[in-house]
Amino acid sequence: MMATASVPAVERENYLNKEYGVGSWLLTTDHKRIALLYLLSITFFFFVGGFFALLIRLELLTPAGDLVQADTYNKLFTMHGQVMVFFFLIPSIPAVLGNFLIPLMVGAKDLAFPRINLLSWYLYIIAGIMMMHCMATGGVDTGWTFYTPFSTAFSNTKVIEAGLAIFVSGFSSILTGLNFVVTVHRLRAPGMTWSRLPLFVWAHYATSIIQILGTPVIAITLVLVVAERLLHLGIFDPKLGGDPLLFQHLFWFYSHPAVYIMILPSMGVVTEIIACFARKRIFGYSFVALSSIAIAVFGFLVWAHHMFVAGISVYAALVFSLLSYSVAVPSAVKVFNWTATLFKGSIHYDAPMLYAFGFLGLFTMGGLTGLFLAALGIDMHVHDTYFVIAHFHYIMVGGMVMAYLGGMHFWWPKISGRMYPEGWGRLAAPPAPARCRAWPLDMPGVRGSRFRRSGSSP
Repeated sequence: MMATASVPAVERENYLNKEYGVGSWLLTTDHKRIALLYLLSITFFFFVGGFFALLIRLELLTPAGDLVQADTYNKLFTMHGQVMVFFFLIPSIPAVLGNFLIPLMVGAKDLAFPRINLLSWYLYIIAGIMMMHCMATGGVDTGWTFYTPFSTAFSNTKVIEAGLAIFVSGFSSILTGLNFVVTVHRLRAPGMTWSRLPLFVWAHYATSIIQILGTPVIAITLVLVVAERLLHLGIFDPKLGGDPLLFQHLFWFYSHPAVYIMILPSMGVVTEIIACFARKRIFGYSFVALSSIAIAVFGFLVWAHHMFVAGISVYAALVFSLLSYSVAVPSAVKVFNWTATLFKGSIHYDAPMLYAFGFLGLFTMGGLTGLFLAALGIDMHVHDTYFVIAHFHYIMVGGMVMAYLGGMHFWWPKISGRMYPEGWGRLAAPPAPARCRAWPLDMPGVRGSRFRRSGSSP
């Protein structure tokens, strides 16, 4: 009888076990490890922003608003917006999934500038610490938009610290976008032509253009707010020859394209998921790719639809209204191409696909409510009402968060080497909670109920 020697299994080396220790993570230049650093920090801020949202809903549970004082309520919705927008929604998919997957998809060993990639995460952490300190020492009550002259002359909260925190986080966004653009241009594998790029990469390329061109505008704008508050320069103060509408133009010139920084990567994720689980090539590849670029371009042309009631000329408002309708066209191209891909496909209803279906329904509803806001007459009535809040949360929670969770499920085996529990994934995926969260806000909004109030009429 022959004895057989058993050979011990050797664990394959991968990015998770190549090096051990805290230092190996904090000083890493591996794009995959940096993506996981972003994942942990972004998840933390997601729960912080969600906690503020919970307090807001508890405050509004009764008409009188019994939980917190009105001043505290102002701080709650301000910090909820700032944390969610600047520390979760904008960086989440690009910084986590984009960082991890783009080099793999284009055939590169890493991003073009690995050290700058690590620097972008450190800038994000520094900005997050500044924002957390701001919240712990009194918070800020200007709303996430920092509207002047309230933010420059009247608010006695931590406006400067919050503004500088977002200023620093903006550099993180710029560096990430710059890294993606250079990687796509210079590090594609031989044969990886533009017409062969995955649509996930196309979506992030368009997003990066907005990050590079738009983020410096909000950074400069917040510096001007800080300078106005400290030095009383009169940039936005009409008493000193300034113009408060100038702030709105500068702020929304970035902040409306920022909506596409949040939603374009989501579209890239959903495109990949639908093509995979419908077992078909995406319908109309060229149109889906070019529509991403079109959305990025049109996104810079529609900022003043946030200012229809601010005193801009009727002719300017008419132009921006028409442009706001036109930006819906490339978004509709994507929706119809996704639908055509699903047609007669061999669809598998795994958890990522359920999240993609949730995205399709909720994003479409958010887009349709956006068309109402582009109409001058309707916007005059529903401006600053809960209708706007419902529209934004359809797009962001129903759209972006659905796609983010779908993407995390879809690529989780690639990221971790382990399969997620499919049963639990399917149970968590249906979009009913997001739908129930936004839909009740439509009705009081149509009836003229204003947001940013700690109480309401019974």
